[in-house]
Amino acid sequence: MLRVIRVFQNTMPPLFEIRLISISIARDPQEVYDFVSNPANFSRWASGLGTSIANVKGEWTAQTSQGPVKVRFAPRNDLGVLDHYVTLPTGRVIYVALRVIPNSSGSELTFTLFRQPGMTDQKFQEDAEWVLQDLTKLKDILEKGFDGQAWRS
Repeated sequence: MLRVIRVFQNTMPPLFEIRLISISIARDPQEVYDFVSNPANFSRWASGLGTSIANVKGEWTAQTSQGPVKVRFAPRNDLGVLDHYVTLPTGRVIYVALRVIPNSSGSELTFTLFRQPGMTDQKFQEDAEWVLQDLTKLKDILEKGFDGQAWRS
């Protein structure tokens, strides 16, 4: 009897280490979604995307300390998906997974931080702290009670 043994080499690159950074927000999930899904609001809370963001010829461009970066946002949806892709001046693309889900009468906003290749433990920790600082600023903005109508894109 002939036995055939197949050996499959795993050609998939190694998975990135992640950190889930989550914050509870005492606002309706739709209000959180409406604010965060409007790219024009990012400069109010997302310091990682610089000090300004503008729609230039149909593309969102943020001004950062590294130079201008392009940002492509997930289309509006009913699932709370707020993902976006950031294209650095070097051409490298960073995927940012961001979700808002109901949490009782409020919301839970979760950011998935991917450890980038070659990133040190210290830099990964600093990035996690930076994300938490930005999410805390967002929470503060949203809980102060801005008019939800002004948030819509």
